Amino acid sequence: MATIVFAVLIAASLVLAVLAKKGHHSTNVRDFFIASRQFGGFLVFFLSVGEIYSIATIIGFSGLIYAKGVYGIWYLGYFVLASAVAYFVNPLIWRAGKLYDAVTIADLFKGHFKNRPGARALELTVTISAITFLIPWGQLQFGGLLVALGGLGWHISPAVLVIFAAALALAYVVIAGIRAPAYVAILKDILLVAAVIITGGAALAQTHLTTIFHAGTPMVSSHLTAPQLRFSMSTIAFQAIGFFMLPFNTQNLFTAKSEQTIRRMQMFMPLYMMMFPFLVIVAYYELGTHVHLSGPNGAFMAAATQMLPSWVLGIVVAGASLTGLLVLAGTSLAIGPLVTRNLFGHVPEQKQRSVAQLVIVLYLVLSIVLTLVAPGLLTTILNTAFFGITQFFPGMLAIMFFRRAKPLAIAAGIIVGDVLSVAFFVLKVPTHDFNIGAVCLLINAAILIGGSLLTGRQQVMPVALRGAAVMPAAGD
Repeated sequence: MATIVFAVLIAASLVLAVLAKKGHHSTNVRDFFIASRQFGGFLVFFLSVGEIYSIATIIGFSGLIYAKGVYGIWYLGYFVLASAVAYFVNPLIWRAGKLYDAVTIADLFKGHFKNRPGARALELTVTISAITFLIPWGQLQFGGLLVALGGLGWHISPAVLVIFAAALALAYVVIAGIRAPAYVAILKDILLVAAVIITGGAALAQTHLTTIFHAGTPMVSSHLTAPQLRFSMSTIAFQAIGFFMLPFNTQNLFTAKSEQTIRRMQMFMPLYMMMFPFLVIVAYYELGTHVHLSGPNGAFMAAATQMLPSWVLGIVVAGASLTGLLVLAGTSLAIGPLVTRNLFGHVPEQKQRSVAQLVIVLYLVLSIVLTLVAPGLLTTILNTAFFGITQFFPGMLAIMFFRRAKPLAIAAGIIVGDVLSVAFFVLKVPTHDFNIGAVCLLINAAILIGGSLLTGRQQVMPVALRGAAVMPAAGD
């Protein structure tokens, strides 16, 4: 029964993808990748949440609490702070996207510093860095999908399951571009929230809340040490300012009709935090039952499998799977135009969509191969992905506020920040328990500011001083 329910819900998601295309048959590259900036707050909200609350939320957070106990609570802090940062920063990112007719994050830097010395070098720096650190994002989704699909009890090789997942993600992309993830995200969010609340509620139905925590607490640390506190606080701040630097999150913002659409959407984003108490309950329930798991990431699905009837388990697996599939589709839609518009800027615009689809196929194939053949290499890159992507933040602030920012200074800061982040992680360079990425971000910012102030007085009007690109649409 679980498999039947799962299959019906996945089929429903494909129907939604087809409906998303209705009335939008244009081959325009902007319509395919950013919906011609036509989305209202409703669709932008679900599209953005679809990327934020991914399979790492439902699988990874429960696993973090299962493995680390109270230490894993830092994960909550960065979500809360990120919502506050995004309320002020994201509308300005949208404004810059509108001013420079941007489709990708690299387009922002290209448009802002157009015809300035070093503009092309900066564009390539952002593009190559974005692609490099997005490649392992596919492995993260595939890994989570394997855990989720394991709840169905299928005796199928991981290679087949990964190919199945990639085919579904590709189908969403090919059918309707960015519109497909936006529409499917509505179904996904309903299933995701239901899956978490149902599983957490089932754990509470088994025993009392106090019993769950009394049984689980002895299995993990129940207090924070000073080093853990330093790491937690620096990580919360670092990831909060960097989360919306992920290229697919930036691209999602470009789909909105106005700055007001972005602000209104951000106000409601924290509502999804209601899921986290249930995820904590599930993790502690698993700790208290003393069930042997092959790894902490299996905590949520193990609890769902133990407690839920088969048809409800199908809903849970579908919700968890769709979270991974939508991020996989979103990542593909980000990498495609980065290659066609920025890496190889000579691709004619009328051909960018078809070429980008080919790039997406190659990206998914590469992700599958690396996931199966070289998981160790991808794990290293994945562990540093957030370190690298967040290095765009000083440059983004420079576009918004810093008149004297120089393209080469921004590029140098990003390169140094990326290289040092990876080097510090691989070589285990001590940072006195502070987040490695945060330390490298400060070095990046110092290079940007120092290099810009020491190299001439040429100025570019910051985006924040240009005023809103368009007024909010009536009824938006």
